[in-house]
Amino acid sequence: MSNESIDFKKILKDSRETLLNPKAYFQSMPLTGGLTEPLIKAAVYGVLAGLFALLWSVLGMSAVGAGLLGGAVGIMSLIWSVIAAIIGLFIGGVIMLVISAICGGNTDFEANLRVSASLMVIYPINAFLALFYGINFTLGGVIALAVSLFGIYLLYHAIIQALKGKESSVKIVAIVLLVLALVGFFGGRRASNSIRDFSEMYEEELVD
Repeated sequence: MSNESIDFKKILKDSRETLLNPKAYFQSMPLTGGLTEPLIKAAVYGVLAGLFALLWSVLGMSAVGAGLLGGAVGIMSLIWSVIAAIIGLFIGGVIMLVISAICGGNTDFEANLRVSASLMVIYPINAFLALFYGINFTLGGVIALAVSLFGIYLLYHAIIQALKGKESSVKIVAIVLLVLALVGFFGGRRASNSIRDFSEMYEEELVD
């Protein structure tokens, strides 16, 4: 790991550019320079995601609800979010490496790790929008699906622009991920409806 200094203003700027202008950002993003910057970036995203999870739990805007249980879950979410972000960074780096190799792109691990760290900007956004699960479970699911689709869009530009993957191959990968996201969404809705129907039937049986 190198001893480069960490510029948090740069991380904020990079995050903004990743979200608002991903094509230009991934074209110019540095693929070397050590592991410190991507590690810090992932940790920052993990802390933000954990703080949102804690806040929604305390306010009763999460699926768990408020109260002692919600607060306890929120604190655990904060701790776990940071740990998960660091672990997820390296897992994401390996996944990116495999996808990039399939698409004929860059197979240097550091380059893929840095791309993985940049894509993790979705992590705190997803945690922030999770408040809609506390309003309506279906609405929360729809918004989570939208975030996933946006993540695929970012991934598409990352592989083509930063890792120089073949566009035709990247399109196939993006379509496959899109189908998996849609299948997961509609499959999850059916499972949720089945659980709710079973719960209502069980309550009726208890009443009778």
